[in-house]
Amino acid sequence: MTPTHFAFSSTFLLGLAGLAFHRTHLLSALLCLEGMMLSLFIALSMWTLQLNSANFSASPMLLLAFSACEASAGLALLVATARTHGTDRLQNLNLLQC
Repeated sequence: MTPTHFAFSSTFLLGLAGLAFHRTHLLSALLCLEGMMLSLFIALSMWTLQLNSANFSASPMLLLAFSACEASAGLALLVATARTHGTDRLQNLNLLQC
């Protein structure tokens, strides 16, 4: 395993561990998701550069576009829950209530 591959894998796993074990606020969960998507984007970009192929050059940009859509939807949910519930703590949110 190369040091670059180890760095991207550990970055992704740290984001996943933060998402799994530190679920107190919605903002921290969204930041962990963004860290995971950013590590995937950098790893996919490096993989495309290592292949020296133009066939896969659009896939990092497609992933970045989906990541931006995910971030905007997450921010909208964060604002909506902060307005309705007054906080972004995940323990206070009940999915069965409207």
